[in-house]
Amino acid sequence: MDVNGQITKVTWKIEVLSDVHSKSMDVNGQVTKVTWRIENFSTIQDKKLCSENFTVDGNKWQLLIFPKGNAVDHLSIYLGVADSSTLPAGWRRYAHFGLAVIDQFDRELTITKVTTQVFDVNGADWGFTSFLPLTELHNPKRGYLVNDACLVEAYVFTDRSIGFISHELIVKTGSGKLKTKESDCVKAAMDDQRTTSTKAVEITNPSPTPPYCQIMSIEPEEPTEEDMNTFFTSLESKLWSSNTIFSREEAKEALTKVEKALNMTPVNFYDSWKLSPLKHAFKILASFDCSSTTLTIEQKKELLAMEESLKELAGRAAKALQDKNLLTEKESIKLTITHKLDRNVIRYKEVESQVKQVEKKLAALYVQVEEAQKERENMLAERKEIFKSSKEMKMELEALEKQWAEYEAMTKVAEEEESIVLAEWGRIKDFISSIKGKI
Repeated sequence: MDVNGQITKVTWKIEVLSDVHSKSMDVNGQVTKVTWRIENFSTIQDKKLCSENFTVDGNKWQLLIFPKGNAVDHLSIYLGVADSSTLPAGWRRYAHFGLAVIDQFDRELTITKVTTQVFDVNGADWGFTSFLPLTELHNPKRGYLVNDACLVEAYVFTDRSIGFISHELIVKTGSGKLKTKESDCVKAAMDDQRTTSTKAVEITNPSPTPPYCQIMSIEPEEPTEEDMNTFFTSLESKLWSSNTIFSREEAKEALTKVEKALNMTPVNFYDSWKLSPLKHAFKILASFDCSSTTLTIEQKKELLAMEESLKELAGRAAKALQDKNLLTEKESIKLTITHKLDRNVIRYKEVESQVKQVEKKLAALYVQVEEAQKERENMLAERKEIFKSSKEMKMELEALEKQWAEYEAMTKVAEEEESIVLAEWGRIKDFISSIKGKI
């Protein structure tokens, strides 16, 4: 169960695809297939999932999956020895195995990886860290996650003498392409897996009675291009060594082919790839023999060697033309470079003239800058004087403000004194006026 409370449903199935016992091949082992269907895959928060243990030839194994990758942006899948911690010192275990993430839309597009490994105390698990890019895994157009379920298969074989497991085996198993009892068995198992309801648990127990099916035959692989080329080269050599008798009509046709080739220029002949048909034509001419057209041994040898001579001459002509074309090509390059150099010289002179004009502008600007700097210095000096005088006046104002109450009191006393003086002044004036008439 993940951190969101979502139960991860897992369908677990083990099948023994083959019991292999052959005294002639000294083979004794089983190919065991494990199917692991993990639902709610995109909601899994665990870094690593460990499968239920399964047994192959008496040994316990398990699958390890990193849903979000083992420190990479790929799905990581491994096969591990389940009971490695309990095994005695020096233990070793061999396995030839294949791992697969099934494309549930088209099994042919299934991603498979096959390897062989000897497990020991220094490496108790082995697999593929970069098995499948996570972007591909979660691509809705692909079938690796269908209804948020991922289907993983593992094929394990523990006999050292032979390896049955391949991409073709994995893809065809369950696809209906193996025309054997195995195909019916695996298909039935897959159908049963799709239709059987599964209880929501962490991992269900494996089936106690896995189905057993015998691999009968596998369709032969398609021949490679190398195989086909080797076959026809050998066949051609064998046919050449045979003493085939050719008719006059075949000789005339061969002669026509040779004349047609010789009417071409050596270069055109080289480019036409007609050497192989001519080789056969020269053989016909050298082998043709009748009473009226018997060729000497020297002429026959010359005809057989002529194909190589034409091939060599055509090659030399093509090489000569290539060398001539090389000079023409170099002349074109030389002319192009010369034109570019001419344009560069013209542009250089234009840029040089522009640089001089810019330098004149810079000189004029330099004079203006000097004048501006002097004006700036005068303004800074004036600003300094203004600051100094303002500071002095502020200090004087602050001193006046401190004595302002005293000045106000003195003014009040002065006003009272002035009133007294004026009153006395008026009294005296009135007195003088009063005695003026008496004198």
